[in-house]
Amino acid sequence: MTWIEAAILGLVQGLTEFLPISSSAHLRIVGEFLPNAADPGAAFTAITQLGTETAVLVFFWRDIVRIVRAWAGSLTGRVPRDDPDARMGWLVIIGSLPIGILGVLFQDSIETTFRSLWIVAIMLVVFGILLAVADIYGRQERDLTHLTWRHGVLYGLAQALALIPGVSRSGGTITAGLLMGYTREAAARYSFLLAIPAVFASGLYQLVKVARDSSGSSVYGAGPTALATVIAFAVGYLIIGWFLRYVSTRSYRPFVLYRIGLGVLLMILLGAGVISA
Repeated sequence: MTWIEAAILGLVQGLTEFLPISSSAHLRIVGEFLPNAADPGAAFTAITQLGTETAVLVFFWRDIVRIVRAWAGSLTGRVPRDDPDARMGWLVIIGSLPIGILGVLFQDSIETTFRSLWIVAIMLVVFGILLAVADIYGRQERDLTHLTWRHGVLYGLAQALALIPGVSRSGGTITAGLLMGYTREAAARYSFLLAIPAVFASGLYQLVKVARDSSGSSVYGAGPTALATVIAFAVGYLIIGWFLRYVSTRSYRPFVLYRIGLGVLLMILLGAGVISA
């Protein structure tokens, strides 16, 4: 059944990665209800995220090529440092530092303690409430041309919170963006770009780590993991376009209600002993 289970998890990853509902939390929860009844693990999660981030590369490839070209030109002086695309390149780099540093420092906790379903449930509820507050009270006046170095660092710190399943990488950065006065679409777009370096670094690290692991301790083998990653790519690509269209005209209320409802349900199941933390 591992092939079918991996396919289901790949579908879940693709559906939830770009929504502010935490893909890592959903993989952790769904894994408990599959026949294997096991945590897919931080490695499986990080590797399948390579699929969804590849979808970001494909969807935004024109923007990414333009940003990289301008950033590289700013290193040689061919492009002014204050060029909007060059600045965006630097801001993505700066914003990626917090999650990289904290990911290394707290690697053991990320792969063990933080994956407790009690923590997942609490984070779903707490950050659901924070997203609601940000969506209601955020001024939503700024677009990405107003992005500053300070805001880039704050975005990066918010993204780093997603090292804890249940927070959500997109949810954390979007919440921070709304609180800083950015529009829903601007916050979502920068969230997608900011995730690229962190997710690829984490996914490739885990891929190498699993490849070197001769004990066969991974829950899913290379074939099922590859299948999940491909499915996550295809589904994630479709979700990106839909989500950007959605947030340009509507609020995050449905995602807030979903997060809180899922978190409360998870607490009830844990408290009743239906599933184990």
